[in-house]
Amino acid sequence: MRIVVKVGSSTLAHPGGRLNIRHTEHLVKVLSDLKNAGHELVLVSSGAISMGVGKLGIPRPADMPTQQAAAAVGQCELMYTYDRLFSTYNHTVGQMLFTREDFSHADRLMNLQNTLYRLLQMGVLPIVNENDSLATDEIALGDNDTLSALVAKYIGADLLILLSDIDGLYTADPRTDPAAELIPRVEAITPALEALAGGAGSAQGTGGMATKLTAAKLATAAGVEMVIANGADADILYDILAGRPAGTRFAARPRTALYRQ
Repeated sequence: MRIVVKVGSSTLAHPGGRLNIRHTEHLVKVLSDLKNAGHELVLVSSGAISMGVGKLGIPRPADMPTQQAAAAVGQCELMYTYDRLFSTYNHTVGQMLFTREDFSHADRLMNLQNTLYRLLQMGVLPIVNENDSLATDEIALGDNDTLSALVAKYIGADLLILLSDIDGLYTADPRTDPAAELIPRVEAITPALEALAGGAGSAQGTGGMATKLTAAKLATAAGVEMVIANGADADILYDILAGRPAGTRFAARPRTALYRQ
């Protein structure tokens, strides 16, 4: 299978922005095992701004220039960590940073696809993030949920997995309603379902359930199945690939005729 896995800041970093070593090391171990089993993987990883904030020892900034500066520092730390950990399991990683413009212009989109395809053909595990150091309000994708769905669409992925600090889509907000129930499978995203989505999630991230439903609409419309699951224990990836109950699974529509290498 060709799988895109998106991991949120809350899974990778502690609330203060420092790396959650135990979670990150286990995630890399499981992803390496899945790659050893023959799956093609693309990792969409948040965490640059959070890790930059932690390394600089500053509060999470509200202004764009400081966020971009923190991202520049944190992206180095993030990729250094991934390179070191994946090398332990004899896997090579490559970094790709995108903005909305990369998906809006035909020639840039083709270059993006060609590079990702070639990295996969060479056995490299691409690690993708939004280019937070350059993105402004006008060209920013806004969140890595949307970015992961776009990547999954344009590389013809079989499955998109969003790992976050939530178990999946609920019938109500489980933080305020004890009667809320997890929805294990969604066949179609209806207006009633979208009404269940709230705002942003944790303080570390930019995405909430609303952005995840947007990602689900993008991915499933392109024929990519999607799962939202809790990334606290990366072993949940084994359950997802085995088809066991895990999070919320969104059924894909018939695949469109997208180019796939």
